[in-house]
Amino acid sequence: MSVSQVSLPASEGPEGAQPDDESGLPAERYLDREESWLRFNERVLELAEDESIPLLERVRFLAIFATNLDEFFMVRVAGLLRRMVAGFPVEGAGVRLPRQVLDNTLELAGELTVRHARAFSERINPELAEQGIELLRWKELSGDERDTLGDLFKQRIYPVLTPLVVDPAHPFPFISGLSLNLAVMIADPRTEATVFARVKVPPLLPRFLALSPSRYVPIEDVIAAHLTDLFGGVEIIEQHAFRVTRIRDLEVDEDITENLLQAMERELVRRRFEPAVRLEVEDTMSADVLDRLVTELGIDKRAVYRVSGPLDLSGLFAIADLNIGELRYPGFVPSTRAVPEETSIFTAIAERDILVQHPYDSFAASVERLIEEAAEDPRVLAIKQTLYRTSGQSPIVDALIDAAEAGKQVVVVVEIKARFDERANIAWARKLEEAGCHVVYGFVGLKTHCKMALIVREEPDGTLRRYCHLGTGNYHPTTARLYEDFGLLTADPAVGEDVTALFNHLTGYSRTGSYRRLLVAPQSLRTGIVSRIDRQAGRQRAGQPARIIFKTNALVDEVVIDALYRASRAGVRIDLWVRGICALRPGIGGLSDNIRVRSVLGRFLEHSRVYAFGPDEDEDAQVWIGSADMMHRNLDRRVELLVQLTDTGHQRRLRRALQLGMDDRTSCWWLDADGHWVRHSRDEEGNPLRDVQETLIRERRVRSADD
Repeated sequence: MSVSQVSLPASEGPEGAQPDDESGLPAERYLDREESWLRFNERVLELAEDESIPLLERVRFLAIFATNLDEFFMVRVAGLLRRMVAGFPVEGAGVRLPRQVLDNTLELAGELTVRHARAFSERINPELAEQGIELLRWKELSGDERDTLGDLFKQRIYPVLTPLVVDPAHPFPFISGLSLNLAVMIADPRTEATVFARVKVPPLLPRFLALSPSRYVPIEDVIAAHLTDLFGGVEIIEQHAFRVTRIRDLEVDEDITENLLQAMERELVRRRFEPAVRLEVEDTMSADVLDRLVTELGIDKRAVYRVSGPLDLSGLFAIADLNIGELRYPGFVPSTRAVPEETSIFTAIAERDILVQHPYDSFAASVERLIEEAAEDPRVLAIKQTLYRTSGQSPIVDALIDAAEAGKQVVVVVEIKARFDERANIAWARKLEEAGCHVVYGFVGLKTHCKMALIVREEPDGTLRRYCHLGTGNYHPTTARLYEDFGLLTADPAVGEDVTALFNHLTGYSRTGSYRRLLVAPQSLRTGIVSRIDRQAGRQRAGQPARIIFKTNALVDEVVIDALYRASRAGVRIDLWVRGICALRPGIGGLSDNIRVRSVLGRFLEHSRVYAFGPDEDEDAQVWIGSADMMHRNLDRRVELLVQLTDTGHQRRLRRALQLGMDDRTSCWWLDADGHWVRHSRDEEGNPLRDVQETLIRERRVRSADD
């Protein structure tokens, strides 16, 4: 795709897929997924604006908003433009035309971009200054500070800068995605000619340069103040910061690619030159300079955003990490009591299933411990595991390597197409292969997103026993301290057989399609969820008690949404705890008046997926956890799994957690039928409502080991 191809096509393109008239459901029953995602990021921004949250955590939410919006443009807006260029309808079954979706998306994104910049400049930055943390612009510095930065510029910055002038002999340079740049207009006094130049801010240097432990200045201000050192003998007419976002979603033709790993490596190189989909500029930029950038980048003018600087507030993560305890959330130490410390983890799992919830339960003392003990245990014969994302220094990967070097059979299914983690996963795959692990890259056309580990161990009596971990989150020690996720540790033979069959499916040619305690995508997960929704609707019509409660990151799939609508029409009470995108419209009379939708955002990222059917203590009730959201990609283009919890104590615990999130006394956002989320954080007297995450932190501090 050339740069010019991402501008808006002349024709509207075909309409989105229309819903089936035979469904008996209204055509406009789905919310726009792009707007719903932006509304999710708006909720993140509301946390940054919330003065009851510790200041540095609000700074972190500003940075999270910025990185979220970067990814949204690189993937979602880019995908929408690609579909329009190709003449395809908008993904999903909405009734909006592609142009309407794009118009609405770019307008709302622009409004949030301006609001984000104002939140920093008008609220957060002044509050930081009150606490002695100053983020200053060049004009606010003292003479001594400017001299100090001048020396720093000469020693550390100037040597790595490359000014590029655009003239007949020098074409407009390529502007890499997410790079911060200065657009400079210079005049040569000898010729009176005015030319455009670009200076790229070195990406490996700190975003904010520290003058002292509490005073910082944006690096582009330091470069701008010393442009005469770069362009000697000319006049600097004007200079302004700008930033470009480019398409960054991998396109590999897997049907004709024999070596997927090599193809991915080539694609990572090619991806740097993808078309631009967004341009951010400082609001001081002149119209002439802006027009030059828009023309050279071939970008849609509606995707150009003027904001007050500094740009690229993702760099605020460094400020948020300052070690000032009173400006951050209170310290929290995860519980290590879920798995008894005084006995072998295999003995503990053999006695009963163990359910852990991270970060409240320690990831290191449960999941990491399982893999590490398996690597060291001479009775363990084999370890099989999926890896979708993991950290740079991963104890789990180290344990797998140790196990392979000890002669155990180690099989690792590595997903090298995990978005934005491709390079890291390719590096891990190479390292694991070199250590003697059997590395498998999954299926052509499918991402392996399920989270599972299988350990085969010879017991003292000579029998073989299978120990499994199945979770809702990645095997990532760092995010396990920040993401809320559930994990099941079990030696149940039925689960062991199911997981063995699924690994054989991933690594060989097994075509097993039925499982006892698993639902697996793309074969049976959607149909399994829909059939259980329909069963609750049937129970309600038959006068039997019925109930549905979901907790998921996203609810977009039309088949699942329509099943929920039908169940609501039948009278089933349905609660949906959705962190991010929700295309279902709740509270519509005769369609979804029995459905409530809530969203919880806070200190930890609510990441677990839980699907509960039937009322508490009912013999027909079921609770499932796993890796799958109710989205097309999860149900059709990924290998996902849900596992059924059979322990009644675990079921009660999960249902209580779901009810806690849906309770009217809990601080959260409520979704209305028009797609707007309204925050409910205080009661009628103005007192703060219950914080789910703080409640669970307190409970872990007092929970007994036998609970």
